[in-house]
Amino acid sequence: MGKEYSLQEALKLAIKAEKDSMDFYLKAASVSVVERAKKIFQLLAGEEEEHLRAFFGHYKGSDFGDLASYISSPPDKASANYALLEKAIDRETHEQQALEIALKEEKYLIDRYSQFAGDMVDPLVRGVFEKVIWETQKHYDLIEAEYSYVMGMVHESDQDIYVRE
Repeated sequence: MGKEYSLQEALKLAIKAEKDSMDFYLKAASVSVVERAKKIFQLLAGEEEEHLRAFFGHYKGSDFGDLASYISSPPDKASANYALLEKAIDRETHEQQALEIALKEEKYLIDRYSQFAGDMVDPLVRGVFEKVIWETQKHYDLIEAEYSYVMGMVHESDQDIYVRE
């Protein structure tokens, strides 16, 4: 059984996770040579910033300073995903590896936020978590589709054509 978190602890962890994800996607976009992947990473970074802002609006602590300063602060290079991305940058297949890392992270966040939402008493904050879970699932689906494209797999919209042929 997982640890039970207070509202503020859950928000603090979510803010940190969203900042790490935003920084990861910004870095992935900056090193991507595939324009399509670059645009997807930029889109995801912007959406992670929106999530961070939503959680920040309910957070009562002062650990992060003000929102603008926190968003513009340097990435946490000790973050596990950021470290993995740094390693992937040295290889030719860094888009593929970045997408693999992103898939794992988005799945982890869906599970984590689902746990937090289930523990929330405040319906407003539970709603924030539920909205972010829904958006994070969309991220996962988008990343999965891009990963299939990068790997040269048959896209789901083309599957009927291949099955019939």
